[in-house]
Amino acid sequence: MYTSAVAALFVDERDRDTPGVAIPHPEVHLAVRFGPATRSGLDVHAVGGRLRVYRKLLRRGQRLVMARLRLGTAQAVLGVPASALVGHVVPLEELWGPATTRPLFDRLANARDTSAAAAVLQSAIAEHLADAEGPSARARLAMHAADRLASASVRAVAADLGVSERHLRRVFHETMGMNPKPFAKLARFHRALLAARADPRDGWAGIAADAGYYDQAHLIAEFHAIAGATPSALLDELRAAPRVA
Repeated sequence: MYTSAVAALFVDERDRDTPGVAIPHPEVHLAVRFGPATRSGLDVHAVGGRLRVYRKLLRRGQRLVMARLRLGTAQAVLGVPASALVGHVVPLEELWGPATTRPLFDRLANARDTSAAAAVLQSAIAEHLADAEGPSARARLAMHAADRLASASVRAVAADLGVSERHLRRVFHETMGMNPKPFAKLARFHRALLAARADPRDGWAGIAADAGYYDQAHLIAEFHAIAGATPSALLDELRAAPRVA
């Protein structure tokens, strides 16, 4: 059985219009928005995994609560596999139905602040997880593969798990919403970005080696593909603009 579906919770409140930078994740997110940018003052969406950085203007007066679901839990929480959501933003009522989302919207609207709203969202996710079956054998296979792809090729991971590459790719895409190769690419990107933000004095060549790139040129090329910017330019952008989870 799953123990928790929430990997992380974020809250954000804007007192002025601000450019934001959203770092791509393979995980599905649930996003609650309060404020004038919504049609009725409140909305909730499932945000599928993304492969590239995207930029957006965060509007003054907007409050945001976001829950990042653990890899492999989208089916249990939302009733659809991650592959059905990748690259898409879907209203939660289309997944849970109006009868289920209406009480949730009422609880969120009555929350005293964003911290209380985050607790309401986490509770709703936990309720759906409790009603779901545990991870299937296919989901467990994909999650085991995800742990290994950080440091091994698809061929090596498939052999280690005793399945064919074709079967692994199919199961992985269904569960994670993307194929193993772009998933590993995002994993490298996150490792490098985390290391660079933890110690900006560290050189990119050393970060590249530690994060699993062939060399510094490989790192720079993949940062361009994912972020549309050099590693240093992206770091400067993240320092100047709020990060959108």
